[in-house]
Amino acid sequence: MGAMTWAKALFLTLAAACLVPIVPPWAALVAGTALALSLGNPFPKESKQYSKILLQVCVVLLGFSMDLNTVIKAGSQGILFALVSISGVFLLGWGLQKALKLRPVAGLLVSTGTAICGGSAIAAMSTVVDADQEDVSVSVGTVFILNAIALLIFPPLGHALGLNQHQFGTWAGIAIHDVASVVGAGKAYGADALEIATAVKLSRVLYLIPITLVAAWYVNKSRQSQSGEEVAKSKAAFPWFILGFILASVLRSYVPQVAEISPYAKMVATAGLALALYLIGSGITRKTLKQVGVRPLVQGVALWAFISVAALFAVYQLKP
Repeated sequence: MGAMTWAKALFLTLAAACLVPIVPPWAALVAGTALALSLGNPFPKESKQYSKILLQVCVVLLGFSMDLNTVIKAGSQGILFALVSISGVFLLGWGLQKALKLRPVAGLLVSTGTAICGGSAIAAMSTVVDADQEDVSVSVGTVFILNAIALLIFPPLGHALGLNQHQFGTWAGIAIHDVASVVGAGKAYGADALEIATAVKLSRVLYLIPITLVAAWYVNKSRQSQSGEEVAKSKAAFPWFILGFILASVLRSYVPQVAEISPYAKMVATAGLALALYLIGSGITRKTLKQVGVRPLVQGVALWAFISVAALFAVYQLKP
């Protein structure tokens, strides 16, 4: 069996392994990147094509985990802070991207993951702006690293700071990137913290809708100022999958039969995201990693510190 055949066999075997429920998305990203840097990607064209489709499908499936009644109730209590904090993250992210001379799309993706909901938000934004695999990979990798740290240190920090269940749930829901890690941290702190943290985080997921629509409008406008061929291409940039996300959320909230299958949709979304990140990681090259360096991580740490401190200050104002 030739070297290329071995590479193809290994590529497909690892891809299949990513569909196993116990495989976390970050591990799939690492596996894809390791394969690309060692043996190369035997299916570069297919990887890029199918990763984008998978990311869009996973965003739609995310909608099936959202009960709009609970989410809107949680979001309405802190809508002003949500707007200010999300806007602050994007403004600071833009400034850091300029200061650090980051690739603009990579900077945007790190900001989106920090402000909204980690890897899922990056997945949504990356398809809207047609991000390169390298930008998606380094952005997701940055967010996943910080997300793992937050999951470990937030519960003991919350106890050390004397936060009650309500305060910690609100803090975790705002400052921890990924929904799954928010659930993990909330569960470790207590039942009330788990409920509040999940609702707060999911309420921030709703901001994906206006943010991606604005991004799509900006991309379209930029392309329309270029050649006629790219004007036609820009019409495909509208994030139709966001409408699927909204529809899934409505069905989950008001159709009991759909609510019953919500856990299965979430499981499929997790597996799909893992496979998509594996495909994205498989498109990484040594040259790109060298060019990117540690700058996205620096931006990610700065943004995370900003939102964590701001959220902590806000929750201290909540009544015990």
